[in-house]
Amino acid sequence: MRRLVIASIVFMSAALFAVPFASAAVHPTVRIKELAHVEGVRSNQLTGLGLVVGLQGTGDRSQLALRMMRNMVTSFGISTDEKMIRSRNAAVVTATAQLSPFVRQGQTVDVVVSAMGDAKSLEGGVLLQTPLQAADGKVYAVAQGPVTVGGFVAGGAAARVTKNVTTTGRIPGGAIVERDVSMDFVQSNWISLLLEEPDFTTAQRIANAINERYGGVARPADAGRVEVAVPPRYVTNPTAFIAQVEQLEVTPDVPGRVVVNERTGTVVMGGQVGISAVTVAHGNLTVRVVEAPEVVQPEPFGTGVTAVVPRTGVAVTEGAGQLVSLPASSTVDELVKAMNAIGATPRDIITILQAIDQAGALHGELVVM
Repeated sequence: MRRLVIASIVFMSAALFAVPFASAAVHPTVRIKELAHVEGVRSNQLTGLGLVVGLQGTGDRSQLALRMMRNMVTSFGISTDEKMIRSRNAAVVTATAQLSPFVRQGQTVDVVVSAMGDAKSLEGGVLLQTPLQAADGKVYAVAQGPVTVGGFVAGGAAARVTKNVTTTGRIPGGAIVERDVSMDFVQSNWISLLLEEPDFTTAQRIANAINERYGGVARPADAGRVEVAVPPRYVTNPTAFIAQVEQLEVTPDVPGRVVVNERTGTVVMGGQVGISAVTVAHGNLTVRVVEAPEVVQPEPFGTGVTAVVPRTGVAVTEGAGQLVSLPASSTVDELVKAMNAIGATPRDIITILQAIDQAGALHGELVVM
């Protein structure tokens, strides 16, 4: 009981002295570059089907692998059949790459290869020349090179040891770009900023920050898009204008959220989440959140007015005679601290938060991972 009383005093002090600084920590000032990106500037996914050779008996014997090896031999003017090229030193793989914005012809990008058949490992293999296509069916890059695998496979007839995944590998800089992708990020002297996390308040604040610097050139189209007119002096050099806009600082606003992971017992809370008056009983835990508004009178002959000040009490009880009481608070943070003080497990906290949300008393979004 003495330990619980001391814990109560500590949490009371934290609530009294830490709350004034909470709002600054919840909403830090960040650059527009971290909040949005320019529409039209995007990556493109490339994929291809290839053959990895040079394996030490860890390849596959699928019909697809045999046919690909026969076709390769035939392309060099050698006629053969599948029986002559049976081997487990080759594997059919899928090759994928990410074509970043503004990558030009002749530059290189990384390639990831993954076995399609029953290959045991790609360690020591070399990818033969493989064309990489985009969704439009055109070839944008060609991949080739030795495969790097972050693991190994070792063993014999009766036992085998495997570390990490050996059927997936990487070829750093293994694809040469053969075709450029044009980026149309300026349309009729207008650019659009797409928010990473759509929010009406944040979109308006971004527009206000741009307008304070360049005049009335920005307007929020919706929660996820801010349209910006390129000022006349930057029409011939819109890149310089975008670079300056990205450096402007804005205080974002996000909805209150509580994210819980039932598999690991993790609880992550946003600073804007609140709880209404509610009582929850979970096993031998009892949680009460009550509202007790207090009427505050001004001093005699003062200039103040009578006001009603909200007061919230939070109490958590476990078993008989154990009580942790916190000062006026209606945040999830204080509720979780109170339950932690009596030794409630993260899974108990998750279950209680879910019940409070179902009762409509959790003012915020509950996300279950």
